[in-house]
Parts: sequence; structure tokens; C-alpha cells
Amino acid sequence: MTKPLAEVTPNTWSFLRDAMIKPTGFREYDARWKYPDEINLPGMTALGLGLGTQIHKRGIEPVIAVGNDYRDYSLSIKNALIVGLMQAGIQVKDIGPAVSPMAYFAQFHLDVPAVAMVTASHNPNGWTGVKMGFDRPLTHGPDEMAELRDIVLNGEGVARPGGSYEFVDGVKEAYVDDLVGDFKMSRPLKVVCATGNGTAAAFAPEVFERMGVEVVDSHNRLDYTFPNYNPNPEAMEMLHDMSASVKASGADMALGFDGDGDRCGVVDDEGEEIFADKVGVIMARDLSKIYPNATFVADVKSTGLFASDPELQANGVTADYWKTGHSHMKRRVKEIGALAGFEKSGHYFLAGPVGRGYDCGMRVAVEICKLMDRNPDKSMSDLRKALPKTWATPTMSPYAADTEKYDILARLVDKLVAKYDAGETLAGRPIKEVVTVNGARVILDNGSWGLVRASSNTPNLVVVCESSESEAEMRAIFADIDAVIRTEPGVGDYDQTI
Repeated sequence: MTKPLAEVTPNTWSFLRDAMIKPTGFREYDARWKYPDEINLPGMTALGLGLGTQIHKRGIEPVIAVGNDYRDYSLSIKNALIVGLMQAGIQVKDIGPAVSPMAYFAQFHLDVPAVAMVTASHNPNGWTGVKMGFDRPLTHGPDEMAELRDIVLNGEGVARPGGSYEFVDGVKEAYVDDLVGDFKMSRPLKVVCATGNGTAAAFAPEVFERMGVEVVDSHNRLDYTFPNYNPNPEAMEMLHDMSASVKASGADMALGFDGDGDRCGVVDDEGEEIFADKVGVIMARDLSKIYPNATFVADVKSTGLFASDPELQANGVTADYWKTGHSHMKRRVKEIGALAGFEKSGHYFLAGPVGRGYDCGMRVAVEICKLMDRNPDKSMSDLRKALPKTWATPTMSPYAADTEKYDILARLVDKLVAKYDAGETLAGRPIKEVVTVNGARVILDNGSWGLVRASSNTPNLVVVCESSESEAEMRAIFADIDAVIRTEPGVGDYDQTI
């Protein structure tokens, strides 16, 4: 295999013939490119050859489940990837269009070691990518991604005999069976199902109806142009739309899913958007009654309540704060034998005996419905109000170029650590500690905190702040964190702010 080029001009002979892959598409735990600006179809074939070579290099059985999301260009990209996998001598099991967790499920259902899911997740149209793994339920982390990047970009892919192709029917039906089983609601429950016209539209309404949940449709017609909003349950645009649907329909809550169905967002019966980490605390409270002394992993963007909530403490819960990112979180949950992991972005990792350890928005939706069934006298707003009060920002993302963001972050971490070392305050309060496991989480003496880290998927930094005392303090924390961020000229505007 020759080395892929970093750039080829579209609508030329070389663009049709030569592999083109922009190196920045290899990220911490998956691969994302703008198509066709940053990768072309021969480049995707080179990626498949590289992934197949990596599978052989690690001595893994050369069989892989492959799926694709609903975007109009995803099928051609998947087919180009499959050509490369077959060149590498891999037996391909094509499960057809899917949500990402259905592809992860296929590893178990078909008993195959590897998976490759063609999706850009919640990124806007024009983006593509691959989520992949070969140690179920885990997906590639930084080490595996670096190895794959070097194989592909250095032209080290090796063609081998033995490649084959099989289209496998029935995985969608088996996935839904695995999610729901014979569970039926014993209380009436009316749920706004919001999919933003993404791939989850082919799954979520059916899952709810099978449980006996009354469904209020919200943009559940498959439409890869995303005519209403980009399906991302962390974005306020989607959450506000879900809230309006709850108020208009009188539903008990709204559950919304991102473009590839591995995340779930929640709006309660009063139309209040509940950030995913707080939903995680609600779920942890419920699960820890059934499984006392459980361990839960939370990412560094998440609320401090996993460690401080009195009810979780009373149930013997151990809280473990870890690196943001679905691969980091899945790996941590498996390594320490946690019952579940909760990420602020809405990725939840429910391990045995509840789930299979991978992030699945549908599994979360099923477990939330079961939670409501176990609490027949409670509304979702009751469960929200029962949590200790905190004030948190949404996840905010100022622009920082992919080629610069990690250097910018390293300088910001140094500046924030220097503030702590110098005995300076943040929002007028002493700094208790700065956790640098993933960016810098600056924790104040009262447990309030602010975080800055680099996005692994997009050209952005990520900023989150939470106060245990007041909205005013939360805003003051953000103002002081932002003042440090603004010392870096390479940082641009926020996608949203408070």
C-alpha cells in the first residue's frame, strides 16, 4: 500500500484514484473527517486495509461486523471501507443500516471480535467517520488509534487472502429483543420520542411501543437532511424543542437521541431539561438501591454529586471520576468492574447485569422507563427536585483549531495550576485542587468547580462550570475561567454560552 496523501483536489483524476486522508481525522477514540474535503473513497479503502492489518497484527480472529448510519453518503463510504477490510483478508459481516449500539450488539449476537460503524454521530452533514473496536464491549482508545493512524499514514497496510463478504439479516430485530425482552410497563407512561430525523428514528418509537409506552412523535421521520435541527441531545436547540413538545402534549417526559443512537437526553414533565450527568445521579440512586455498594464512573465534566450526594453515600456508592470520551469511559467501567458509567455528553455505559457495557441510548431509555415503573408515585420532576441543588452551565465549546487545541490546552492547564500554586482565588473563593487527568478541573473549597479540556471530536475546547451555591457563583466561575482562556489568541467564539 502506498502512503495516503494529505490533500487531493476534488474533481480530478488523482482524487478518483489516489487515497487521500487528512491526518487530523485520527482522534483519541474514533475517526472523523469532512467528506470529501478531508477523506475520499480510496482513502476510506486505505483505512479499511489499515484496520484489517491491525486486526491481523494483534492476532485477533479476522471477522468484523460493519454497519452504517442513515446519512445519504454513509453507504458508499461503508462499501469503500469494506473493500479495504476484504483486501486485508477480513471476513465482513455487513449488518446494514444501524445505530452505533446495534453494531456493538452485533459483536455479541454474531460472536465476532471486531466492529466498524460508519457514522459521524451528531456532527453536521458533511462529516463522516468510523467507530471501531476489537475487544468487546470496548472501542479504540488513544493507543489503538495511534497504532491504526501509523499503519494507514505510513502505507503499512498488508493485503492478505481470505477476505469475504456476507450480508446478515435480522440483527435489528435481535437488538430490539435484547433491549426490551418481555418487559411491559405496569403504570401509564407518555413519552415524547425525539430523534431529530436521525437513524434512531428507525428504532426508538418501536422500542417504546413494545414496552407499552404511549409515544408522542417528535421528528421521527428518517430524513438525512436534518430539516429541523441536528440530532444532538446535548445542544440546547434540541432540548428546547423537546421541552416544547412535552408542554404541548402533557407527556411525562421527553427522551431524545443523537444521530447514531448512542446517547440519550432527558426533559422532565415540567419541560425542564435535565443535563445528562444529573440524569446519571437519578439513575445511580435507583440502581444503587437494587445493587448496593456499587461503583459508578463519571467523567470529569460531570456533577460533583456522584461523590457528595447523601443518598448515594447511604447506599455505599463509590464514585470514580475519569477521562471524558466514550472509549476512555467504557474501558474504565470494565477495568474497575463498575455497574455503570455516566458522561455529561449523554453517553451512558450500563454494564452487567443491567447492560453489556457499551454506550446505548436505547438501553438508557429502557432503563429510565423501568425506573419510572419502579417509582409509580413519582414524576421525573419529582426525581429531579429530590437531588441536592446545583447550578451548572451547558457544555460550551469555543473554537480552537485541531492542529493547535492540545498545545493551547497545555498552556491553559499550566496557567490554572499556577493560579492554585500562587494561592489565587477563582470566583472569589480559594482553590482546593486542580485535577489534571483530562484538561484542568479547578475545584473550589466549597466543591464548586470549572473545567476546560480539549474536544476529541471537533476543533474546539470544552468548558463546563458548576456551583453548589448559586447561579451567580456559577457565572463568576465561568467568567474567571473564560478570562484565562481569552489569554490565548487562538481561541475563537463559543458555540453557545450562558
